[in-house]
Amino acid sequence: MGVEDLISLARGEKKAELVIKNAKVVNVLSGEVHLTSVAISEGKIIGLGDYDGDKEIDLNGDILAPGFIDGHIHIESSKLKLSEFARVVLSSGTTAVVIDPHEIANVAGLDGIRYMLESSKYTPLDVFVMLPSCVPTTNMESAGATLTATDLAELIDHDKVLGIAEVMNYPGVIFQVPEVLDKIALGKGKPIDGHATYLSGKDLCAYIIAGIQSDHECTNLGEAKEKLRLGMHIMIREGTTAKNLKELLPLVTPQNSRQCMFVSDDISAADLFEKGHINTVIKKAIAAGLDPIIAIQMGTLNPAQYFGLKNMGAIAPGYQADLVVFDDFEHLNIKKVFKKGQLIAENGLLQEGIQPYETPQKIKNSVHIDFSRLKGVQLELTDEKMVKVIKVIPNQIITKKVVETISTGEGDLTRDILKLVVIERHNKTGNVGIGFVKGFGIHDGAIGSSVAHDSHNIVIVGTNDEDIMTAAVEIAKMGGGEIVVSGGNIKASLPLPIAGLISEEAIEVVKEKELMLIHEAKKLGCPLNDPFMTLSFLSLPVIPELKLTDKGLVDVIKFQIVPLFGE
Repeated sequence: MGVEDLISLARGEKKAELVIKNAKVVNVLSGEVHLTSVAISEGKIIGLGDYDGDKEIDLNGDILAPGFIDGHIHIESSKLKLSEFARVVLSSGTTAVVIDPHEIANVAGLDGIRYMLESSKYTPLDVFVMLPSCVPTTNMESAGATLTATDLAELIDHDKVLGIAEVMNYPGVIFQVPEVLDKIALGKGKPIDGHATYLSGKDLCAYIIAGIQSDHECTNLGEAKEKLRLGMHIMIREGTTAKNLKELLPLVTPQNSRQCMFVSDDISAADLFEKGHINTVIKKAIAAGLDPIIAIQMGTLNPAQYFGLKNMGAIAPGYQADLVVFDDFEHLNIKKVFKKGQLIAENGLLQEGIQPYETPQKIKNSVHIDFSRLKGVQLELTDEKMVKVIKVIPNQIITKKVVETISTGEGDLTRDILKLVVIERHNKTGNVGIGFVKGFGIHDGAIGSSVAHDSHNIVIVGTNDEDIMTAAVEIAKMGGGEIVVSGGNIKASLPLPIAGLISEEAIEVVKEKELMLIHEAKKLGCPLNDPFMTLSFLSLPVIPELKLTDKGLVDVIKFQIVPLFGE
């Protein structure tokens, strides 16, 4: 359609394809809600006002908002194929996501990123990609791939690639490591996301001046306020484990809200299916007292403008007709979802199925362990030892370092000190990291997973060496997955054959298996809401304070591997 036709339609000289009438439009541009009608043709909004359409839908005063946008998410953490992920989030009103595929990239390199890009062609959901900047995250762990700036340059000009994803190696930035700066230089002129927990003062200024523009790792108000003052876009995260909305919402005011947005980062299939996506975050924010228009802006226009999506995130002439209909700001029940002017979901159900993309074989078969070379999970002690212990903080991915004494290599159940192991699964090195963790509460058995951010080796927490080894062997047999073991018996499992991260099954099946895993873990005594999501972050050596990789115990504050024993 040429501009002349668009002008004629906008002037009302021709009928629009669709007119949505009597809608209370959330105008995120003018900051108001006003009753009007919206004309749509060829997937675009033509105009607001009194229009006639070949098809007309009367909303009878229901609220019409722009489609929701998640500004930062790792789809792999949902364990869903992109087609299944799209199916559930579209029905919740999410019409676009900006993904960082660094989970699958750490396993399969560029092939993993290309797999996500190719998969996105088969869904109506708009999927945009930020290129992973940290593959591997650090040299203190073993990943399945290494991506340099030269590698990433192959994809930087792809029409779905928006910029460079979270730069987690902040010491590499402030100490001017050339390969880190090369990746930032590759993204100049595009958004470059940050990831810098607790970074402050002059080091934070150095991080920002290098070109990094956002952060989603703020866990307290003071940290977020400092980063906002220095010009960063603040991504307020509300995922399955990391929940920062309550702590950070007081940051947002009418004066600064355009610099803030909502993201989910990591969210489980069960949460997506049962609780929703960005719609739920917006609803929570409104319930906590945030102005509804500001809340909608933070889930629509703000991420669109930060990422340069010029025709998305608002309801105005020329914008893509991605629209959400709901009842009111209190309940935010999603009634209808339009994608490019087409009604694709109604009352929580998609109008048509989404064609799945066949996963290439090279993305599968990613668990490679030679158990004959494994260095073992046993830790022999002849007397009482002082050890550094990772203390879990509920609803956070940060941990605390505590020092405890133990007298056996399997920990101390009476004080909830459990053995934690990380087994390298990419290159058959035989590497095993051994540590201890406090906060899982299990009194028997072991739980394990091949989802272990960001290098995704096998991570297992357990009460005894036999069940720990059983979990490792069974995860390898599945080609990756999650498992609960007790007394040598499998109590629950979820195979993840796609890169050891993603299921091939429908969301309904994945959700039920996730819930069964959590149920069985709770039967072993675990008090955590989602112990597997928590477990998956215990090997991420860029999130303070203490983490474990296949190479050993990492003091993230010092950014170095430290001895297990001693203070």
